[in-house]
Amino acid sequence: MNSNEIIERSISEHLTAIKLVQGTLLESIDRIGVALSRTLASGGSVYWCGNGGSAADSQHLAAELVGRFNKDRRPLRSVALTTDTSVLTCVANDFSYDDIFSRQIEALGRKGDALIGISTSGESVNVLNALKVAKSLDINTIALLGKTGGACQGVADLSLVIPVHDTARIQEAHILVGHILCELIEKELGLV
Repeated sequence: MNSNEIIERSISEHLTAIKLVQGTLLESIDRIGVALSRTLASGGSVYWCGNGGSAADSQHLAAELVGRFNKDRRPLRSVALTTDTSVLTCVANDFSYDDIFSRQIEALGRKGDALIGISTSGESVNVLNALKVAKSLDINTIALLGKTGGACQGVADLSLVIPVHDTARIQEAHILVGHILCELIEKELGLV
């Protein structure tokens, strides 16, 4: 396969994934946007977690809420649980890597907050554990997933599954959905 064929294939696969989002997931995106808006309107916090590219997406989307998305406005309570290297390495070393997010939710989360777990497979044990702990604390649980949704889909209150098997395409769709959620939140809270 030459370079042009790789480029064409990647763009075609990307468009297919985005068309799946557009064709089947609009209602799910809206429900998640409403849930997050309610959390923030009531003074709650939105927590994000994921591994690898999903960790980067967690940080990116938390920053969109704390900083700004479409225009200058008040900051919104949002934290990526992927950013405190001292906590991450302490928990991974002293307990287990599987507990790096759940320990933080247990320490920081409050009833009425929201946790968004991002996992392209839906099988990330540390994300799954965080969702379980959050549910036990009456924290709203949301999962952005891929493939068939995996174990995380069965735990989260609200799930959005990108039904493709290519990790890169799932991640591209997740960041689009994340940006749409930021825009919906700003609209719902009257910040735009």
